Amino acid sequence: MASDMTTPILDALSASEAAILSSEAFPSTPSLSIKSALDRLASRSMVEYETIDKEVVVLTDEGEEIATNGSHEAKVFEAVVAALDGLKIGDLPGIVGKDNAKIGQGNAFKRGWIKKDKDVLRATTHSIVDETRELLLTVKRTQALDDQKAVTDLKRRKLIALQKVISFKISKGPKFAREFVKEETDLTAEMLANGSWKTAQLKPYNFKAKGALTPSGALHPLNKVRQEFRNIFFEMGFEEMPTNRFVETGFWNFDALFVPQQHPARDLQDTFYISDPAKADPPREDPLDDPHRLKSAQPASSKATTEKALDYKGYWDNVRQVHESGKYGSIGYRYPWSADESLRLVLRTHTTSVSTYVLHKLAANPRPARYFSIDRVFRNEAVDATHLAEFHQVEGVIADFGLTLGGLIGFMEVFFAKMGIHQLRFKPAYNPYTEPSMEIFGYHEGLGKWVEIGNSGMFRPEMLEPMGLPKDMRVYGWGLSLERPTMIKYGVSNIRELLGHKVDLNFVETNPAVRLEKD
Repeated sequence: MASDMTTPILDALSASEAAILSSEAFPSTPSLSIKSALDRLASRSMVEYETIDKEVVVLTDEGEEIATNGSHEAKVFEAVVAALDGLKIGDLPGIVGKDNAKIGQGNAFKRGWIKKDKDVLRATTHSIVDETRELLLTVKRTQALDDQKAVTDLKRRKLIALQKVISFKISKGPKFAREFVKEETDLTAEMLANGSWKTAQLKPYNFKAKGALTPSGALHPLNKVRQEFRNIFFEMGFEEMPTNRFVETGFWNFDALFVPQQHPARDLQDTFYISDPAKADPPREDPLDDPHRLKSAQPASSKATTEKALDYKGYWDNVRQVHESGKYGSIGYRYPWSADESLRLVLRTHTTSVSTYVLHKLAANPRPARYFSIDRVFRNEAVDATHLAEFHQVEGVIADFGLTLGGLIGFMEVFFAKMGIHQLRFKPAYNPYTEPSMEIFGYHEGLGKWVEIGNSGMFRPEMLEPMGLPKDMRVYGWGLSLERPTMIKYGVSNIRELLGHKVDLNFVETNPAVRLEKD
């Protein structure tokens, strides 16, 4: 502790005539403890000190053994000399040891101390100088070695190591005193009452010190990027859809989207099914699901105030017919549609189910509209560095008359430009509920390649007309994940470090908000 060393340091300085003292006076004390005490004394101008860093050479355990008993090659030479008629190579390990024989024999040959005569070792000289031992004794005595070639060789043989040593040159300061007087950090009521404040040594305030961090909440990086997306959508005149239904029926999640009941996405491999309760009632008006709950950047007065009643039974029948036999100009999928399958409860696999019932409500009062949602979806996928069983989907929907595929491409270019992505490519794709459909690719400057950033398309008539929307109304739809842009913006390579129990709270607290269009 720093307080344990202040008195010894002051005592040593007081007894020093030259008023200069090296930390070598305290060889058994850790440098950190000395520095803590010196910082405390220096802050009161009692001492002044200078830190001296130097690198010394020290012996390893093997080096210590050689400095004491001689090198491997010297032991081999002594064994060969002791055998007057030569020493058989096979007998050497038994005399000097296996390690000494293996290393020492090669070094002795290299120095020309011994030679090989068939299978017998013979000495070529009567005496030697054990240079290795002499060098190690010098290192042990001085902790230094001037011959850099020798240092390199001994380090290679792991006989020495370089070690950093910190020492301090200490001298008396302008306010040096023999004793360390404890400074009071607070002026208490007792000190004022008994008058001890008059003689107390008060510690001066350090106005340059950083204040303690104030505990506070912090937004998760996902929420920071989510808010940036929300700002983009609101800026472009969108309304936010309610996404508080994590559990959906197969009707809203699949059937209303013209996804056939035999589609692979509905298998257990891709979908989490609810076991209790396993089924829901057919679609009906929900008094808690008011369409005016949409969160909008526009004033409430601008929204429609009158809507006709929604025909849920007719919608149910329309969806069944368009699947079984076709309707609205479509031949359908031509299979026996199951009401029980449609009413099975699932964890929603996409937020497009939200878009479905919002568009169905729009059919009560058809008008141009823009909706978006950002929330969690669930898929039964294997967890790895880029996939989780739950993630966030960003989805946008535009309903209007006279929309075209070219308009969707143009809008995507404007939308992603606000995220700082200016190079886009579009690839034809297949979705059961959009036709035409396009995958969206953006050029990633950091990776230097094109990466998929979203999916898009125009909703099919088989999805829109059963809702009661006008035949000439078109709807754009597109979506992307929230995790991928967040991982790119914050430099996260493993999605499990972004979401889940492995997230570092310091990462959450210290990372700033992002501006998508400026990064």
